[in-house]
Amino acid sequence: MSKTNQVKALFTAKKIAIPIVIGLLVAIYMLWKNTDWLEFSKIKWQWQMAFWFFVALLMMVIRDLAYMYRIRVLTDNHLTWRNSFDVIMLWEFASAITPSVVGGTGVALYILNKEGLSTGKSTALVMTTALFDELFYIVTVPFVILFIGTQYLFPVELQKEIFGIVFSAKGIFIIGYGFTLLLALIIIYGVFINPKALKRILTAIFKLKLLKRWQHKIEQVGNDIILTSKELKGKPFTFWFKTFFATMFSWTARFWVVNFLLLAFTPVTDHLLIYGRQLVMWVIMLISPTPGGTGIAEFAFEGFLADFTPLGLAGLMAVLWRLFSYYPYLFMGVIVLPKWLKKVYG
Repeated sequence: MSKTNQVKALFTAKKIAIPIVIGLLVAIYMLWKNTDWLEFSKIKWQWQMAFWFFVALLMMVIRDLAYMYRIRVLTDNHLTWRNSFDVIMLWEFASAITPSVVGGTGVALYILNKEGLSTGKSTALVMTTALFDELFYIVTVPFVILFIGTQYLFPVELQKEIFGIVFSAKGIFIIGYGFTLLLALIIIYGVFINPKALKRILTAIFKLKLLKRWQHKIEQVGNDIILTSKELKGKPFTFWFKTFFATMFSWTARFWVVNFLLLAFTPVTDHLLIYGRQLVMWVIMLISPTPGGTGIAEFAFEGFLADFTPLGLAGLMAVLWRLFSYYPYLFMGVIVLPKWLKKVYG
């Protein structure tokens, strides 16, 4: 199947409907089972609530603007702001309707290529965004732990079996952080130090009998790393500074949505702890098998942030958070996709 047909197969009514249906079922469950409507009726609706809702929504706008700015930097302003908007919305749309462990990377390459970027430039852009997203996490986690410690970061007694070993929430977090760090180091070595050597190493590893089925894919990864290295060679310091700055801005804005939603209902004193728990949640959501982490995200929110929500309203807050941070991309994707397809094929 060609890349075009693969992408069209992803953006089908069925694929779009699956996360919506799962999300609605989870939302109904959370509102019915995990929400105290008597407590909800006691809420005093004031203008301050509308203000904090607006600020939470503004954080999502800032997040997307930062992503658009980053993609313009990475393409040397090849993409206009309008085209950057289309790319980001469709990229997020693809991520929203695919399992978190898969993501929308393949679709992103296709979209960028259709926007006039070469294969090398598209590959370099996608790989660089992945690297900087990981660097954000790698840099931020130690700072958060330095200020708040780990004592209150893991409120949920979550257990998961990995390779026959049962890990707690803390164990999963450590594994996730270690894997992110390892992946970032591999990309840095391959892109900036010796891409051909990394390809040879990966190819040799995947010649083993247990891994041979993925040998062709890993060879393509090696080729992608070599292309990325060629594209990024000689980039000035300002290029990297702007990219990292935009990444920090976008992720920070994304996480602060929760803080402002909570402020709409209740006073918040420990913003940094809320921020830290979201970093832990992010690792849990990365291993979600559902489209866009639907279902997993809502229950993770209730488990990790119930301490900060008004009594009896953790389920409602989880649904509200997803309404602000997830569902808009589904609806924006449905609106943008037909116009974009008409543009690139017209």
